[in-house]
Amino acid sequence: MSKKYTIPTDKDEQVKITQPAKVAAGITAVSNALKDASSQMGMVRCNKTLLNLNQTKGFDCPSCAWPDPKPGERSGIAEYCENGARAVAEEATTARANPDFFAKHSIEEMMGWTERKLGKSGRITHPMILKEGATHYEPIAWEDAFKTIATHLNLLDTPDEAIFYTSGRTSNEAAFLYQLFVRQFGTNNLPDCSNMCHESTGMGLSQTIGIGKGTVKLEDFYIADIILVIGQNPGTNHPRMLSALQKAKRAGAKIVSINPLAETGLKNFKNPQEVRGWIGTPTPIADEFLQVSINGDLALLKAITKVLVELEAVDKEFIEQYTIGYEALLKDLEQYNIADLSAACGISEAQIRATAALIASRKKMIICWAMGITQHENGVDNIREIVNLLLLKGSIGIPGAGACPVRGHSNVQGDRTMGIWEHLKPAFKEKLEQHFEFVAPAKTGYNSVQAIQAMHEKKAKVFFSMGGNLLLAAPDTEYTAQAMRNCDLTVMVSTKPNRNHLVTGKTAIILPCRGRTEIDEQTAGKQFVSVENSMGIVHKSQGMLSPASEHLISEPDIVARLAIETLGKDTQVEWEKMVSNYDHIRDAIEACIPGFDNYNERVRREGGFYLPNGPRERKFTTTDNKAHFSITKVPIHALQEGQYLMTTIRSHDQFNTTIYDNNDRYRGIHNGRRIVMMNVEDMQYANLQKGDYVDLLSHFKGEERMAPNFLVVPYDIPRNCVATYFPEANVLVPVGQFAESYTPASKSVVISMKKVTS
Repeated sequence: MSKKYTIPTDKDEQVKITQPAKVAAGITAVSNALKDASSQMGMVRCNKTLLNLNQTKGFDCPSCAWPDPKPGERSGIAEYCENGARAVAEEATTARANPDFFAKHSIEEMMGWTERKLGKSGRITHPMILKEGATHYEPIAWEDAFKTIATHLNLLDTPDEAIFYTSGRTSNEAAFLYQLFVRQFGTNNLPDCSNMCHESTGMGLSQTIGIGKGTVKLEDFYIADIILVIGQNPGTNHPRMLSALQKAKRAGAKIVSINPLAETGLKNFKNPQEVRGWIGTPTPIADEFLQVSINGDLALLKAITKVLVELEAVDKEFIEQYTIGYEALLKDLEQYNIADLSAACGISEAQIRATAALIASRKKMIICWAMGITQHENGVDNIREIVNLLLLKGSIGIPGAGACPVRGHSNVQGDRTMGIWEHLKPAFKEKLEQHFEFVAPAKTGYNSVQAIQAMHEKKAKVFFSMGGNLLLAAPDTEYTAQAMRNCDLTVMVSTKPNRNHLVTGKTAIILPCRGRTEIDEQTAGKQFVSVENSMGIVHKSQGMLSPASEHLISEPDIVARLAIETLGKDTQVEWEKMVSNYDHIRDAIEACIPGFDNYNERVRREGGFYLPNGPRERKFTTTDNKAHFSITKVPIHALQEGQYLMTTIRSHDQFNTTIYDNNDRYRGIHNGRRIVMMNVEDMQYANLQKGDYVDLLSHFKGEERMAPNFLVVPYDIPRNCVATYFPEANVLVPVGQFAESYTPASKSVVISMKKVTS
């Protein structure tokens, strides 16, 4: 079997390029969602499932963390988006990857499959093991699986030789038990998907306002005066956000889109929950579009800040009462001029001043962002600069204003609240030790990048993944693949086959779990779990479908049974009791984590409850109880002749590493994924034409990485900038290039191209 890692391409791939769509959602989105969902579930099962999606007595969508409207305001029949329906269909599919499936298809054969084909294989029905040297997975009893894992763990020289990764779809209950088991085992090696995406957000916000979360509620959008959407494509990644933006726009808010690509969702939107969203005219969303160069956001924000200071359009009373560092900020701004900042961001001085004028006369300002802001070497500074602008206007801690990081996984924020983090805070450590009578490890564990490096250097020997597909989410795919192969054991808690089941340690185990859509029955009866959305609301989620197989068990049950087998007499935790009734888990959460008072009672209320958020009330929880202005540096990308700055993006038919289809209809790209979007003038200068193929080469500190055979697609993107899809282009992202937060710099990779002539 080849030890090189490349993502296969559909053999029938024939890329077709059309004009980008002019309108997002509408009847097309509804039609596509129902077509895909019904094809995988059947019409009756499809209707039953979707009618319970994001309902107060139903289950939470696994595809994003955008909050639901209040119970009386949410749609009773369609409180979900196109990609939410697809995510649910992937889980509730009637296709099955059973032992016969794995006996029929070897690892070598499946390595040649695309991500789409792997994902469409169906739900895994039994625990499976790939023994050392074997070519096929084979079934293994649950008891034997846990014994095998426990044996590997207990034979390690130190607990720090094990890595315990977590996906953001894991529930609060499973996440809390998971981190408890890992810390009783003796390590803080708890990397998670937040390390890969919003870690820069958490660090930047914590340092400046005292909490690593956003400060707005959904209803703040409806009364905002101005909303900045930066480095984000809601139409594809968070489609339900468009409804909130539409409502804000109708109420009079000005909306500014800042992004290298003009995304359809921020142009025009047809709300499929309205009659006029089917047959009427669309709602224009963005009033202004600033087509910033890749990673030019900080320069743009600094320029806007400088103009606002010149106009004296600042909230001096707020600044004096609630902040520190303003004078230092003013001094720092003196060294910049608008012309240089304009050149650095690619936005004209006239547009900068016009945007500043929009902001100057408005105080209720919300700034939203996602990966286009965080996944740069200067990602944390990007967050600090966003906070600078909010503080300058006093646009935080009042209705209709504040910071709004938009999370991609349904419970990535909740996982962190539950303690999934390589850092164990002293206060949480003390609570865990008091409540569970053990000594928790104090040493900081590995984050995701460090975990990959440790496995590559053979400092870690066991990799356990609670959901997710780290291989394809991570940077430097071939490096990560070798890191996985260096392990003695890799274990994946999964619902469906993915690439991490094929690129494994010497021994590999798949533990199939029940999904979000499915009934979870324990000895005390049917259970529910809880999640936390992007705006800090904790609410319940309860599946209603029969499990895909009688052999599946829940994530909390997997953790408990593994803990019992691994820890033996070295634990005082009543694991079986905890799992028999998830109320016991929530009681433990209440005892250990602030904000969960009366957890079991409040989570059963319709709509759930908010967690405490001091900055939301202008109670900044920094060490000095003040919000902090920051001094940031404008990044400089010194591109050489023939080099470009590359950003990786999602297609519309994709959720993270899950590929639903090979189309990106909003951008007019169909039936293909190995493409590179390029400015027409850059194409002419490089003597490239539409339809040419190029090999992409990334450059970092003398290292060179290559991704072959990408189709050149002319696109409206700033000069010297190109865009590619992940995970296909992740092989180009250096594992050693990351932010202060260790978030990989997947959005600003220096590359060159070599035309394929044969």
